[in-house]
Amino acid sequence: MEKAKISVIQLFAMMFIFNLGTSLVVDYGIAAKKDAWLAILLGMCGGIILFSVYYFVFRQYPKLPLTGHLKEIFGKYMGWIIGLLYILYFLYIAARNVRDFSELLLSSTLPKTPLLVISILFVLVICYVLYLGIEVLGRTAEVFIVILLLFGIVGNFLIFVSGNVSLHNLQPFLENGWKPILTTAFPIISSYPFGQMLTFMMLLPYLNRPGAVKKVWLFTLISSGLILCWTASLNITVLGVEQVERSVFPTLSTLRTVNLFEFLQRLDAIIVLTMLITVFFKVSILLYCTVIGIAELFKLNNYRHILVLFGVILIFFSMIIGSSYTEVREEGGDILYYYLNIPLLMIIPLLMLLVSLIRNRFKRAKDKKIKSESNAT
Repeated sequence: MEKAKISVIQLFAMMFIFNLGTSLVVDYGIAAKKDAWLAILLGMCGGIILFSVYYFVFRQYPKLPLTGHLKEIFGKYMGWIIGLLYILYFLYIAARNVRDFSELLLSSTLPKTPLLVISILFVLVICYVLYLGIEVLGRTAEVFIVILLLFGIVGNFLIFVSGNVSLHNLQPFLENGWKPILTTAFPIISSYPFGQMLTFMMLLPYLNRPGAVKKVWLFTLISSGLILCWTASLNITVLGVEQVERSVFPTLSTLRTVNLFEFLQRLDAIIVLTMLITVFFKVSILLYCTVIGIAELFKLNNYRHILVLFGVILIFFSMIIGSSYTEVREEGGDILYYYLNIPLLMIIPLLMLLVSLIRNRFKRAKDKKIKSESNAT
């Protein structure tokens, strides 16, 4: 691993931006219709439960990345194979995010630019920052989290001033009962994006204050969850459920309703820049975890030697994961939620927790036996 250290503030900034990711712009939680906000809050609670599992596993070996945890818990060979699966998962999620951002830019700002060109330029910038190291990425996140919050404040202010908000669009409460809310919250929202924060187990050994992990992670989960809940509610109050369901990027559509004095309108740039920031850091973190994971598994001295190679693979994956963006969102979404997120973000971490608990119990019993034998002699 790289010899570097990141501060608590830098970790929070990266976690916060990572958790917002594309969820801030897409139709997040809309499967629960008007009660999307409630599904997000329940999903956030599920994310907190997942965090408790991740945190327990992290405390067993706080100086090791996730790939190291897997080898310690499941053994050298099985842990190596599972670690490789996680690395491929990180790369796949990064590819989906690159495709999301490229499609947004294509539809809103650069309609005549080839999708491949946008992806190449975007990934090249990410590779350059990662080549400089995780400390540079952390310091950059400290700056951009302030800009991101300013965009959020300005955007929300303009939407409310425009007078397009109608709270009636959120009524009636529980119109379709609890079933769509619960099926949306678990496992979809609890795993995306809250469960995907498992990725940071690759980065926690870099933290200069390991004891602060619990507070930072929980605060990030709650704060980002509340923002996602607010954004989903705002989109529904402005557009209505039906239009949110039809829109590819509902937050973009919401901001397009702003029209002050026939002068201030078409504020697409706010959403484009917001998604640029969130996706840039999310993809950067995922790609960084991919290359340091490969370096750890294959015992490479420097992750920088393979950075460009995996950048090219990332671009290739982002182009082939779907022939159209509709296919990426619908078919790819089902694969992601049910065939990847559930086993990798829920089942395997729970198995890690179970194996660790059993090992700790046997270790305590063994230590107690040795102590009793030594007292007897």
